[in-house]
Amino acid sequence: MDLILKYLKDLSKNNNREWYHSHKSEYKSANSQFEDLLQELIFRIGESDSSILHNVPKELTFKLVRDTRFSHDKSPYNPAFRAHISSKGKLPIPVGYYIMIKPDNQSFLGGGLFADMFKDATRMIRDYISENPDEWSRIINSDAFKECFTVEGTSLKNVPKGYDAEHPQAEFLKFKSWYVEYPISDEILLSSEFVDIAVDKFVKMKSFNDYLNKALADFKMPVRL
Repeated sequence: MDLILKYLKDLSKNNNREWYHSHKSEYKSANSQFEDLLQELIFRIGESDSSILHNVPKELTFKLVRDTRFSHDKSPYNPAFRAHISSKGKLPIPVGYYIMIKPDNQSFLGGGLFADMFKDATRMIRDYISENPDEWSRIINSDAFKECFTVEGTSLKNVPKGYDAEHPQAEFLKFKSWYVEYPISDEILLSSEFVDIAVDKFVKMKSFNDYLNKALADFKMPVRL
């Protein structure tokens, strides 16, 4: 991870197109190390979740280039290496295993539905939680899950119309996205234990991901016209 962190720290200090294009060799070395990490994670997580084994690392990564059209921050690059590993690659649905490596202790492992722009997906998950509250409670309150994760997400102030405000999972029916994050320090990232820790956390979030994917079984990604 040393090449990755060094490159990203340098990019953070020199967040401009001139520096980026004149340091392509450093980028390629760091990106290669990231893809090697993803391949190892695919193999290791795949021992518990064979649905991801077909993935090719380079098809799972996100670009460093930022969309600055609606942002006050016009820095052209996001100094982070990111990837999503699921049965359908890096698409946000089905949900899978997300990793972001960013210097200064900003790295994390994630799972679940981060995006809240898909109204059908939100409705499907709300319906599923409403109809399967006991399974949801069992998953998020298990010792293995609770010692690592807390369910997060964008939320409404009130339970939306059509759902029981007194439902035992009413707080989660307010959500528009449902995800978990596990922070990773630079020290852990650089340690020999990092891959083992990452695999352990990803395996522990699998039941959470599986629940959401059952809810999203009939979801179809919107088609761009």
